[in-house]
Amino acid sequence: MLVAGGAGVVAILGFGLLGQADPQAISWMVLVAAGVTGLAAWHVAERAGVALPALEAARPAHEDAPPYASLINALPDPVLVIAAHELDDLTGRRFVLVNEAARQTLRIQYDAGLLVTVIRDPDVLEAVDEALFGGKEAEAIYELGGAQERVMRAFAKPLGVAPDGAPLALLVLRDETDIRRAERTRADFLANASHELRTPLASLSGFIETLRGHAKDDVNAREKFLSIMATQAERMSRLIDDLLSLSRIELNEHIAPEGEADLVMAVMDVLDALGPLARDRCVRLEAEDLPPRGQVIVAGDRDQIIQVVQNLVDNALKYTPKGAAVKISLRSGLSATAAAAPGDPRAARLSLLTPDRAADLYAALRVTDSGVGLAREHLPRLTERFYRVEGQKSGERSGTGLGLAIVKHIVNRHRGGLAVESVLGEGATFTAYFPLARAEVSAAEPATPG
Repeated sequence: MLVAGGAGVVAILGFGLLGQADPQAISWMVLVAAGVTGLAAWHVAERAGVALPALEAARPAHEDAPPYASLINALPDPVLVIAAHELDDLTGRRFVLVNEAARQTLRIQYDAGLLVTVIRDPDVLEAVDEALFGGKEAEAIYELGGAQERVMRAFAKPLGVAPDGAPLALLVLRDETDIRRAERTRADFLANASHELRTPLASLSGFIETLRGHAKDDVNAREKFLSIMATQAERMSRLIDDLLSLSRIELNEHIAPEGEADLVMAVMDVLDALGPLARDRCVRLEAEDLPPRGQVIVAGDRDQIIQVVQNLVDNALKYTPKGAAVKISLRSGLSATAAAAPGDPRAARLSLLTPDRAADLYAALRVTDSGVGLAREHLPRLTERFYRVEGQKSGERSGTGLGLAIVKHIVNRHRGGLAVESVLGEGATFTAYFPLARAEVSAAEPATPG
C-alpha cells in the first residue's frame, strides 16, 4: 500500500502540482515520494498513542534526520501535511508534518496538532477538505491578519491514503503579497495622482492661457501669474515625489529591514537640516535630553528612519506659530506599552499603529508642536492620504497631505508603533517607537543638538 501510495503521489505531483512542471513542482514530487512512508508511519503511531520520542529512540542512529524532513525544511514556501478520518468531524483535521517556513509564517510551536488552531480561514479549510475527501486539487486565497497584511495562495493536493485508512493532503502556501501590493500600489498611484494633480494642472493651464491673451503685455500681471505658476509646479513636484516614496515603501512594507541605525544621530541630522527653516519661521527646535550617540541603536533602514524624523519635525514646524517651540525628545529601553503611553493625562489620545509582535524594548521619539491642537474626532484619520483637518486646507500650510501616511508605513515596516495625543489650544504630540537592535550602551560623548 505504501509503495502504491508513493507512486500515486509522484503521479499527482508530477502532472498537477501548481499547474505546471516547474523546478519547484519537481522538488515537491521528490520530497513527498521520499517521505510518504515515514509520514504514514508517523501518523499511524500518533493515532495509536505511541509517543514520537519512542519511535525516534527505536530508529537506527543514521535515520535521526530523515532526508524527506530536510527536503521539506529547505523549501521556502510553508508546507503542511494534513490527515483526517471523518468528513463530519471538523476538529479531526490534523497537521502531522510542517516545515520551518510554515512554523515561522503560522507561528506553529508543535510538530503535530489541530489544523484549526493555526488556520481558521473557511476557504482554506474547504480547499483542504476537497483534497482530503474529494480527491481533487483545490486552492484558495488566504489573507493573514495583522499590520503587514500578507496575502497567500493556498494549494491543497491529495496525497492518497495512509495504512490506517486516513486520507492525506499536502497544503502549500505561496506568498503573493508582492504581486498584490504591486497591483494595488499601481492603482492607488494612478488614482491619487490623477485626482491631486488635476487642480494645479488646471490652474497652470488657465494662467498660461491668460498670459497668452490680454495679460501678455501686462508686466505686473505676468510676474504675479508666473509666481503662482511656479508655486503650483513645485507643489506637483513634491506631490509626485511623495507618491513615489509612499509607493516604494508600501511595496516592501511586509519585509522587515535588516540593518541598524543610530536614532540619536538621525535626530541630530534632521535638526541640522531643518534648523535654517525653523529660524526663517522664527520657531525654536528644542531637543530635550538626547541620549549619547551610539546608545540608541534601532533595527531599521537609516534613510527611512531619518524620513520619519524629518516628516514629524517638518509637520510640527508648519503648525507652530512664530516665537513658539517644537520639542523633540527621545527615550530608550521602554516596553511597547510605556513607549505609547500618553505624556499628558488631559490629552485626547489614539494609537495609530500598534506592532503585531511586541519586541522586548523600544526607543520612542516624541515630537510636540505648539499649534492649535486637534479635536478627538480627527485623530483616527490623520494618517489617511491627503487628509487635512477642516479649516486647515488652504494654501497657508504647504504640504502634500502624505507626510503622516509615509510615517505610518515606514514605522509599520520597522515593526514599530505610532501614537498621537493632543490638547486643544496647546498643540499635538506624535510618538514613533522602534524596536531596539541591541541594548548595550556605548561610552560615547553626549549628543549636542545643532
